[in-house]
Amino acid sequence: MKLKIDVGNGIDFIGDIHACYDEFIELLNKLNYQPNKYGLYIHPHGRKIVSLGDVMSRGPQSIKCMQFFLSHVNAGLAYMIDSNHGWKIARWLMGRNVQLRHGDEKVEEEFREYEKLNGVKETAKLKEDIKELLINSPSHYIFTVNGENQVVCAHAGIRDDFIGKENNRIKNFCRYGDVSRMDERGKPIRKDWYKFHEGNLLIIWGHDPKREPLIENNTINIDQGAVFGGKLTCFRYPENEFVFVKASKNYSGKVGEDNPIHR
Repeated sequence: MKLKIDVGNGIDFIGDIHACYDEFIELLNKLNYQPNKYGLYIHPHGRKIVSLGDVMSRGPQSIKCMQFFLSHVNAGLAYMIDSNHGWKIARWLMGRNVQLRHGDEKVEEEFREYEKLNGVKETAKLKEDIKELLINSPSHYIFTVNGENQVVCAHAGIRDDFIGKENNRIKNFCRYGDVSRMDERGKPIRKDWYKFHEGNLLIIWGHDPKREPLIENNTINIDQGAVFGGKLTCFRYPENEFVFVKASKNYSGKVGEDNPIHR
């Protein structure tokens, strides 16, 4: 699997979308992407979109988000990496016995409605296509300039010694982060992997929502909790600029201490 990609005319890294399709399209418009006659969003300067994963679940429009990346990845206009929600939905689409919780059940509900409108055959085809997209998404990408490694993106982070490699241990680390244990409420307690990052490679990650981008030790978290009523974040490279779109509402239903961006 190819893990290295040339930066080319620029990369727009997008944080966790979580089915906030309207905010995502608003962000693309803000970034000057324009739909062509086939509905594909093209940047006039040839920039590419990179999703940090979790494009689905929790929010209101998972299928539209997954269809967007299905078409754009296939057209060579976007890239998407593996993620915890993406892996759960992939296994569900494979027919595995998985419990759809934490917003993943909304994907099942959407597919039920989609099948009512579009029929069994078309729904089965879409499920198969999305399954292939998800299971073939790599744990991370390395972006190069003039052949030199400059930026790494991974959904929940990555250890330095994992970069450029791929196996099940690495995939799980990139999906979930460095989880040490679960608390009494069943929530993961994570180690701060980014504090041990060394070298000049910039690592861009998401997964763990922060009210503002967390910039530490040459790593940047760009999950600003759009689905929790926060904002959807783009980090533009090589410009090193942030572009934000405020969420229209809190789609998650989580409030108070249960809402990660309002703690």
